[in-house]
Amino acid sequence: MKYNFDIITNRYGTDCIKYDFAEERGKSKDLLPMWVADMDFPAPPEVLEDIQNAVQHGIFGYTEPKEKYYNAVADWFGTRFGFRITKRDILKTPGVVFALTQAVRAFTEPDEAVLIQTPVYYPFYNVVRDNGRTLVCNPLVYHEGKYTIDFEDFEAKIAENSVKLFILCSPHNPVGRVWTLAELERMNEICVKHNVIIISDEVHCDFVWPGYTHTCFGVLNENAVIATAPSKTFNLAGLQTAHFFIKNAELRGKLRAELNRSGYSQLNTFGLAACQSAYTKGASWLAELNLYLAENIRYAKEFLTARLPKIKLVEPESTYLLWLDFSEYGLTQEDLDSRITEGAKLWLSSGTIFGADGKGFQRMNIACPKATLTDALGRLFGEFG
Repeated sequence: MKYNFDIITNRYGTDCIKYDFAEERGKSKDLLPMWVADMDFPAPPEVLEDIQNAVQHGIFGYTEPKEKYYNAVADWFGTRFGFRITKRDILKTPGVVFALTQAVRAFTEPDEAVLIQTPVYYPFYNVVRDNGRTLVCNPLVYHEGKYTIDFEDFEAKIAENSVKLFILCSPHNPVGRVWTLAELERMNEICVKHNVIIISDEVHCDFVWPGYTHTCFGVLNENAVIATAPSKTFNLAGLQTAHFFIKNAELRGKLRAELNRSGYSQLNTFGLAACQSAYTKGASWLAELNLYLAENIRYAKEFLTARLPKIKLVEPESTYLLWLDFSEYGLTQEDLDSRITEGAKLWLSSGTIFGADGKGFQRMNIACPKATLTDALGRLFGEFG
């Protein structure tokens, strides 16, 4: 392989949330952090070189991207997912969560209902509740180690609550589902029937494992709003660059107006440079990264099966986030969390931060050198083995 993902990079002392804020978040400093969804790998060297070139220029004034930027973004999604967009369809934002907040404000009024599917990435709850909208949940069905959609409940919740907006997580965080074409078509059919606007958060779309295929919702419905970013794919979250893809002119106008009301205009200069570089030059790096992550997943799966069979790994179809079912231990969530932190000395994401449906689960980020993953699994074995 051209790129070496085994190198351990010391992230302590860089003010990163993952490593440097344990005490501020009520944790012990000696925990191995495998919680927040960023990677322990440097960004692609080609991207780092282009950022360095921007640094060497030495002037960091207001920046707007040219056609090359929009072409890079459009070509990435057109080539990989068959979703054809143009510069006109792309709205830049400093982050997906920020973008979702603006979308909730743009497309709904106070007290109107927004549907999400739980357990789910916890900011989904916040962008609805914090903006005075009514939160409606369509819990995913967990059966024999797999999550599916209760379509009867999905449509009933929409009809009963006059839902105006549906926020889909695709691929799904934290349960790792890659929704099938049939599942996406059924959700689309129901939303169109009830005039529900669809936002599809597809920030994890570049991490899909063998045997599964990600379908961009925009391919099914050109009125859908697609949220993406290079942040997960290339480990660029701190550079604050994300996008909405909106082909529908009316919806695009509403969201653009809401973005204007926020007072945010030009994005981070380095973020723009990094995004264009990543989508232009990062494909080979990503291909090797995905091979490495797939091997990490295989190793974790074999370790758990052989040595910790009571911890059930929900089969990951996508993302570098493992969703671990500890329910066979019969622990309360409080006791489980305590044994993870106090016993195993690990910092994972407690399942209930993703909603009550996450009880008995932990989320583990395996986007790290294999030596780090081996250490983490050994700690789990020491406490639960």
